[in-house]
Amino acid sequence: MTWSRSTRQQAVIVVVVVMAASLAGRWLGEAHRVADAPWRVTRVDDGDTIEVTRGSETDVVRLLGIDTPETHHPTKPVQCFGPEASAFTTRRLTGRLVRLEGDVEERDIYGRRLAYVMLDGRRFNDELLRRGYARLLVIAPNGAHGRTMLDAELDARHHHRGLWDACE
Repeated sequence: MTWSRSTRQQAVIVVVVVMAASLAGRWLGEAHRVADAPWRVTRVDDGDTIEVTRGSETDVVRLLGIDTPETHHPTKPVQCFGPEASAFTTRRLTGRLVRLEGDVEERDIYGRRLAYVMLDGRRFNDELLRRGYARLLVIAPNGAHGRTMLDAELDARHHHRGLWDACE
């Protein structure tokens, strides 16, 4: 079988496109693995704000989808169940390896990374809601897990867990 010159050119173009797509896919896969590498929690500021490190990189993370009662706000007093929420987050996360899952916006107005914190394959943010240490706080456009997180808060409210018992 003989191929015409234009058929050979088309075949070469197809091979080049397939190779480029393959290399791009491999590169993106590598980039994803790097982005998905675990972070170590080095400090807990309060129930919904932590510090993480990975190698020489350090970042402050504000947990998405939740709001825990205040413990360190410059203009607000310590709120009901704030110390308990902060202590729980400290116990559960300090020194642990976590993965960070972003949403639409990467940072808040204070420069903190916005993320869902994955601990042992589960969203820690949801655990805070289920146990009554936090209220749901979805700020658009970051609402990827809003429905599931709402269900977790409603369950805590229904069963009077945490702040839904202590602060009523």
